[in-house]
Amino acid sequence: MSALDKAISELAAKYRPLAVSILKEVIRIPADHVDRPENDGGDPDCGLSNHEGPRLEVLKQAILDNGAVSRPEDVGFDEFGNLVWSVEDPDDPTPRAQKKVIYLDGHTDTVKALRSQWQGKIGGGIDSYDGWTDEKRVNREFLRGELGWLPPDDEWEHMVFGRGSADQLSGVVSQVVATKVLLETIPQGSLRGAIVRSYATVTEEDNDGAGPMYLTRKMLPTAGPEVFPDAVVLTEGTGDANKSALGIYRGQRGRMQIEVVVTGRSCHGSMPWEGKNPLEYGGAILAEAAEAYDRGEGFLEDPLLGRGTRTASWAVLDSPSDCAVPDRFIFRFDRRLTAGETPDQAVADIDELAAVKRARDAGLTVEVGVPTYNEPTWKGYHPDNPQIYMGWVTPEEHPAIHAARRAYKAVVSPAVADQGQNGGTLRHEPRVDRWIFSTDGVGFPVKKDALKIPDGKNWVDAGEFTHPPMLGMGPGIEQNTHKIGEAVDARELEFAIAAIARFPSAFVEETTK
Repeated sequence: MSALDKAISELAAKYRPLAVSILKEVIRIPADHVDRPENDGGDPDCGLSNHEGPRLEVLKQAILDNGAVSRPEDVGFDEFGNLVWSVEDPDDPTPRAQKKVIYLDGHTDTVKALRSQWQGKIGGGIDSYDGWTDEKRVNREFLRGELGWLPPDDEWEHMVFGRGSADQLSGVVSQVVATKVLLETIPQGSLRGAIVRSYATVTEEDNDGAGPMYLTRKMLPTAGPEVFPDAVVLTEGTGDANKSALGIYRGQRGRMQIEVVVTGRSCHGSMPWEGKNPLEYGGAILAEAAEAYDRGEGFLEDPLLGRGTRTASWAVLDSPSDCAVPDRFIFRFDRRLTAGETPDQAVADIDELAAVKRARDAGLTVEVGVPTYNEPTWKGYHPDNPQIYMGWVTPEEHPAIHAARRAYKAVVSPAVADQGQNGGTLRHEPRVDRWIFSTDGVGFPVKKDALKIPDGKNWVDAGEFTHPPMLGMGPGIEQNTHKIGEAVDARELEFAIAAIARFPSAFVEETTK
């Protein structure tokens, strides 16, 4: 190991307890607000999308208190509500415009805690906010059946339980501790030739990639090369229950919402012939769409990203009562777009269903389109973006992927025995793969004419789009997310911190050799 590798590895191990402490607190913080009256500072949605404020304030203070920035002015909030902090070597003679700019990115919102279900199904021994409360009451068999991966019972002291532990507060905490490690290893060259800008983003669960969308729309159009990213490290969990923890991920499918509004004519339920029932006609549309998906009609498959998917995900019925023909039925499909699939075609696939034509022929109105996300962030910013989130792939031969491999081999491989891998444990050699679910990465692709990209940034050509080289390295198993009993192994935090902290210097080495 080089002096830099050794220093990073030792500090990552030293600061694992610190990372666990910060993680437990940011998981816990909504408990201070969800049960309090709103006129007393309470918020039943604390910690969810657009309600991240208290958690972000705790994270900002942790950054300041633990030396993750050199100066207080190096951390703050942008207009959108993202927490942003940056680190670099003040004595590095490299001109700032020539430094490699690395973004670290992780989201701070979570899905609903479902606290009562945690207490009921787990047996009362683990709380969605407080984590371990009574080890003797934990229903371990339930957890083993519910989660994708857990280590043997005698290793559970390493587990951190709670909503957001795997998705993805552990990734954000890894960014905090990694920037602390970067500053402390400046003498060994950790930041030579590099600027690291770290983002703890908001509203990703509701509006994937919204934080990066703000950057590409509002910040980057006027940004100089010292701010424009050369590479983005997404710290969303890159573990797989069957393949190993802490993979290096280089792509994901896109995602979109397709909304169908079926409007009929309401009437009394005793005289259905007087109305036009949007629920029944809409139900036929849902059934035909599901059958078409089961047959694979209109879906492509990519060797890396996998197959496109579609599932009904949300519905609202406008009806005067339960003894009436409803007036309007609105429902949505969650559509995952693999390489080669387009949003326009995905909408057309629904619009051209025979059941849609039958409804229209019967005199109902059927509108098929893409909804707009317009909920304000916790800072009051209105994103107003169509709910289309583009997929992306960074070529395996890109220097960013080579740098990630180099970082892993430098600070993870030496600590992991080369004796095979079991389920969701760490492996000796880096595993390059892709995400099944979505990440903030969908917010970075832009139309090629949308930005003037500074020379030398080496962004990825993606047809009509372009995006910075992106990759994922983060703690957490994908199959453990959004579940009762969500958990992360603290050993993954240590090695994620080490790999993230080693990446900037590895990327500089790869791009300047």
